[in-house]
Parts: sequence; structure tokens; C-alpha cells
Amino acid sequence: DWVWKKHSRRHTVIDFDSQFDEMKHYLADPSESPVKRVSNGANVPQEDSVPLLPVCSVKNRLMQEIRKRETIIIMGETGSGKSTKIPQFLSYEKCVGDLKIGITQPRRIAAISLSKRVSEELRVPLGTFVGYSVRFEEMISKMTKIKYLTDGMMLREALSDKLLREYSVVILDEAHERSVCTDVLFGVVKQAQLERKRAGFAPLKVILMSATMDVDHFSNYFNNAVVIYVEGRQHPVTVFYAKQQHDDHVLSCLATVIQIHKVAPPRQDILVFLTGQDEIESALSMLKSVEKTLVGCPQLHILPLYASLPANQQLKVLLPSTGYSRKVILSTNIAETSITIPGVKHVVDSGKVKLRTYLHQLGMDTLKIQSVSQEQCWQRTGRAGREGPGTCYRVFTYDHFQSLCKRTVPEIQRCHLGSVILHLLAIGLTKIREFDFMDHPDPAAFQICLEELESLGAVDGSENPKLTPVGKLMSNFPLDPRLSKILVSSKEFKCSQEILTILSLLAAENIYVNAPNEKEQAESARKKFASSEGDLIVFLNVYRAFRGAKQPKQWCEDHFLSYRNLEYAREIRKQLMQICQRNNFEMSTAGNDTLLVRQCLCKGLFMSAAELQPDGTYMTLSKRRSVAIHPSSSLFRGKPAYVVYTELVQTTKSYMRNVSLVDPDWLNESLRLAVKTNNKS
Repeated sequence: DWVWKKHSRRHTVIDFDSQFDEMKHYLADPSESPVKRVSNGANVPQEDSVPLLPVCSVKNRLMQEIRKRETIIIMGETGSGKSTKIPQFLSYEKCVGDLKIGITQPRRIAAISLSKRVSEELRVPLGTFVGYSVRFEEMISKMTKIKYLTDGMMLREALSDKLLREYSVVILDEAHERSVCTDVLFGVVKQAQLERKRAGFAPLKVILMSATMDVDHFSNYFNNAVVIYVEGRQHPVTVFYAKQQHDDHVLSCLATVIQIHKVAPPRQDILVFLTGQDEIESALSMLKSVEKTLVGCPQLHILPLYASLPANQQLKVLLPSTGYSRKVILSTNIAETSITIPGVKHVVDSGKVKLRTYLHQLGMDTLKIQSVSQEQCWQRTGRAGREGPGTCYRVFTYDHFQSLCKRTVPEIQRCHLGSVILHLLAIGLTKIREFDFMDHPDPAAFQICLEELESLGAVDGSENPKLTPVGKLMSNFPLDPRLSKILVSSKEFKCSQEILTILSLLAAENIYVNAPNEKEQAESARKKFASSEGDLIVFLNVYRAFRGAKQPKQWCEDHFLSYRNLEYAREIRKQLMQICQRNNFEMSTAGNDTLLVRQCLCKGLFMSAAELQPDGTYMTLSKRRSVAIHPSSSLFRGKPAYVVYTELVQTTKSYMRNVSLVDPDWLNESLRLAVKTNNKS
């Protein structure tokens, strides 16, 4: 047996191969398969009746340490109760006073589900004593004391108050995830602690919590903060490996799910880790086809879980299985931490994750499916041991596991830094190159992003940058700086309504349903939205038709469109509209004049432009890099002379995505203004 952080994990090699080819065949052609708590309405919290969790046994010591220290690190094993109980303990402490306790989460599903859990335990209506704030949704009131929110929302609050005066305690939960927002928050809360002390304001206490982190690295960064360990209730998880690697990790996972489903008792749920929405939706479709042919097995409830899924859809995974049934949750890495999914006894780990890395030298993103780190593997494995002994099936070999990196590179060191820089300047920081990052980004990448912001007119001077009035307005929108510049420019071109729609659909990710077996039908159904002007005008046509549909769900199904993501886009649009209104932004519409819309797009995307070459390829104007229009684009066969794109992604080729036709004169005008701005500085 292996013992790892008090988690007993037995490593056993299982032979997936004997049934893999058979199940792969059935997945391709399932027809041949031979296998057939209650609120009392009060606003005052009451003592809960939840069984004591491990963190309760160290409550007195925890509170004693928190009272006498500004910063503390709590290492609490999975199931220790740290995320739900510690905020409750603090709510009765004198040091908190009349201010709030803010608990940040890297994911909105965690912020929502934890707030609901705590409100149930305290028997108060959600939104009163306990509330939450996530992108596009919040339930808080003047009486809210315990506030769960995403790290991104806490950063947005810092824009208007960098001292975070609303809070006496900020808890940074799941700190090990190291998202961009979390890393920036580390520096923001440290600075807030110092400035509040200088100003004589009430001290800000900072608590970092995680089940696994590089303790020394975190403690050193937070001025040698004390570390307290809390035991958890992690049950033994037996880990199985494949005897040999398989090329198709999705089919490997699905074959394993079916094998488990055939023998496991009902209500033993299965959590499957895949890489993204497209992969999940495809796997869901295949499993549903196979499920119809399974005889004598529990009923399957197959649920997707990924970041862009609407919150009410995400929360379905938290409902327990009932009767003779089983949940199968197909998830991205969103389920690695933060939430406990009831009933999960089996984890199937693809060992893969989709990571976006920005290559600043080339001015492009790489979006690649790659192997996870060993740390992520153990996080995923732990999901099977929350309620009792479980099993984890890793569909890769033990040798492959041994070859994996120990930890994942922090996002701040592999992402585009434009939004980070804009945010730091908007908070009021002047020496942003000296910002106290836990792990500093590449200085060259930092400089390139500063110059890009200067070209967009968002900052004045890249050596000692200051936010311009345009940049200040741009910083209010939770968008890529290029996209927020487009939105700000829409006032000039009188097409704000159209730009709001386009940007909302971009933020909602993929609105198209992947139907590999009905490709021709899908193309035929979507022809009515086609436009020779490009993909973003197609988005506009789709949304207008969706908004006018009498039965939107059926309409989406008929046109192979994602109802969930279009509804999500509608919510995003509402939020962006509210931000516009708060900033006295005059709304206008261009009606059917899409030429104005495309002119406006150039204001933010002129640095993301490409020119058709004599040999039929494209060359980017900024980096002189050979690129191609993505096959999914409406302009794939059109070959216009000049185009702009929202992202450049490296897969088998360097592909432009979300491509729009533009006039070279529009590009020249935007470039001329950018050069003029740079020369001024």
C-alpha cells in the first residue's frame, strides 16, 4: 500500500485491453451491444444539526491563531469542513465586527453551492446572513455577513475600493489552483493589509486554505505565515492503471464507465474527467446511445459539467441519485476541487486537460490537450473518497504517471497579461512592474502587453504607464482589452447593441452543437444565418433569430445550436448592458448596417489582422506569421483579401478563429491612430 498525505491509495494495474476493443466497437455502433435540509424563514442564524466535522475539533486553536495573526494558512484535508465551518466560526468573533467575511472560490459553482450549504446549516434564507456573488448572478443583501464570491468578483470589487473596506476577513479558498485572478488577489490583499494599517483602518485578516499546496512557497510569500494542519475524512481510494496506453482517451474513459456500470451497485456514481465542452457533449451523446441497449443495469443520469454551463445546470450534479439509478458526471477539471459531488464512488481519469498558453513572441495562443500534473491526478483521485472507500481508474499506465510533472505551471506565467495590467492600473497601482506577484510573469511578455494596451489607447506610456480615460472605461468590463475597446468604440459607430450581442456570444464560448453524424443536416439548417462578412456577423444573425423564436429550445435543436450557451450569452449581455448603463454609456443600434459593425471591430482587432497572399495562404500584419482560416469559419472557402480575428490558435496549424471581413483602409486608420498614440508617449 502507498500512503500519501494520510490517504491510503493502493496502486493496482488492471487490464483494460481485454474489453476495450469490444466496447469501442459498441460505442461506435450501440445497436450491436450485447449488454443490455429546510429553512425556517428566520434571518438570524441558528445552531445547525450537522454532525461534527474534523475542523470543529480544532476550532478553539484556529480562532486563537486567527485573533492574534494577520495572515494564516490552513491545510485542511478533503472533507475537513474548512470551507463551510470556518466562516461560521468567524461570524461570532469580535475581531470581525460589523464587517463582512469574504470567501473567494476559483469557480462559481463552488461559491453558489457552498453558500447554499452554509445557509441551510444556519437555517437562514440564502441572500440574508449568507450570500454569494458570481459573474452574472448574486444573492446578497445589507444584512449579509458571510459572502462567498469568485476570485474574479473580488478583484472587480477592488476596482472601486483597493483597501477592501467592506471586509474584516478575506479567505482565499482553494489557493493552490493559482488562477490569474487568485495570483493577482494575493498581491492585492497583501497591499490592502499594509495600507489599512497605515491609514488606521480596521485590520484585514487574510486566511489561505487548501487541501494541497506548496506550503513553504506560500508561507514565505505571506511573510512566514503560520500553517495549521487539519485532518480530514478522506477514505481509502484504490487506484487502477491501464496496462498500455491508448490513443483515444475519450473512448478509453467511456469503455471504463460501461465496465463499471455493468457491475457496480446502483447509486454508486461515476465522475469522469475529460478536457472540454466539445469532448463532453460528444461523450454524452455516445453514452446515451449505448445506455439504451444496456439490459438489467441501473438507469443512467448522464450530466455534463464545465465552466460555461449555466449555474442552474451545473448544480444538477449535486442532486443525489435515487432508486435504481446512477449518475455519470462528465466534467472538465472544474470538479477537481471546491465541490463535493454526492454519491461519487468511482473516478475515471483521462489524465488530460485542455490548457491555453499565450506565446508572446508569436502573439498567439496555443490551445492544446496535454497531460495533467501528478498533483492534479491526486486531486482527481480524492474525489472518489469523500463519502467512503472508492476507486479511481486512470486510463494510462503507471510509467506514464511517473513521467508527469509534479505541479502545474501557474496561469500567470502562461497567459496574456493585458487584462492583468489594465486591472492593476485601474486599482490605482503605479509601479506595476514591481507588483508583488508570488511568481513573476516573464518581463518580456509584460512589456509586449503594455505596448499593446498603449496601441489600443488604454494606457499612456509603456515605461511609466498611466490609465487613459478610455482605459478607465475599458477596465469596467470583464473582457479581453481588445474586446472592451471594441465596445467602447461602438458609441462612435452607433452600433452598441450589435457589439454587445457579438461580445456576449464570444464570451459564451461555443454556440454550435457538434453533430458528427448529422454534419450535412447541421450545415443545411444553419445556412439561413450565413454571411459573407464573417463569423461575428453570423453570430449576430443567430442571436436575432434565437431571440425571435417562439419555442427557443426546439428551435435550437432544429438548428443544431446550444440552447444552454445561447441562454448564457443572454445573461452575459444583460450584465454588460448594466455596466454600460452604470457608466452613462449611450446605447445605439446600427440596424441592418453591418458595415458599421465591421468598422467598429477594427478598433480593437487591428493588431489581429491578416492579408491574403498570392499562394492562397494568409500572413498576419503584425508578426508576419503564416496562418490559415479555421475550417469551421464561414469565410473558410471565401478567401477575402483582409480579415481580422479574435484569436489565433495553434493546433495542427496556426488557425484564425472568429474571422471577419474588413477593408484595408479601416485597418490603416486604426494603425495610424495607434502609431500617433505611441509617438506621443
